[in-house]
Amino acid sequence: MWLEIFGWLGSILVVWSLTLGRVLRFRWMNLTGSLIAAIYNGVIGVWPFMAMNGVIVLINIFWLTKLYRERHDEAVYEVVPVRPEDGYLQRVLTVHAADIKANWGFDPARLEKGRRHAWLVVKGDETVGVTVVREEGADGVVELDWVSPRFRDFTPGEFVHRRSGIFQDLGLERVVVENPAKQARDYLTRVGFTPAGERWVRAV
Repeated sequence: MWLEIFGWLGSILVVWSLTLGRVLRFRWMNLTGSLIAAIYNGVIGVWPFMAMNGVIVLINIFWLTKLYRERHDEAVYEVVPVRPEDGYLQRVLTVHAADIKANWGFDPARLEKGRRHAWLVVKGDETVGVTVVREEGADGVVELDWVSPRFRDFTPGEFVHRRSGIFQDLGLERVVVENPAKQARDYLTRVGFTPAGERWVRAV
């Protein structure tokens, strides 16, 4: 009975993984499910299915290794400056408007007011993130640091903050995030921000 439950668990995890939008979570869950399925089929002697799941395990290990190796690689992710009125930027913000509003409360109409600067983070030909900064004197206030759901486990927005020359060229002295969510604070610490009251600040 317990062996059968173990086998069903593997199948459930494999199927469930196919519903996940995040690349990293999909790979980990698919790896776990296929490993369980390979063990189960080996125990009951169903060798073709054991071999198939064993190959899937190896494929997942290959992709997980590649994903983790590229996670902080500036050669993989490129930061592209765009004007706030850029048509492609507006298209990205419109397509993902619901997700952006839910996570940031950002209204694209803000881009038309004040001094704002925007960058796209791209991987190959895929846009994986958008950062928008508003000038306030010598400070650049981050209004949007959005990442597409598929890449949300990778925080590719870090490449905008790691390239301090981007903000130096604008004449900014500090980059500021106002009252960030708790889950964002590890990320902010990693890219050089420190808390200052309700704001997190990084010197340029």
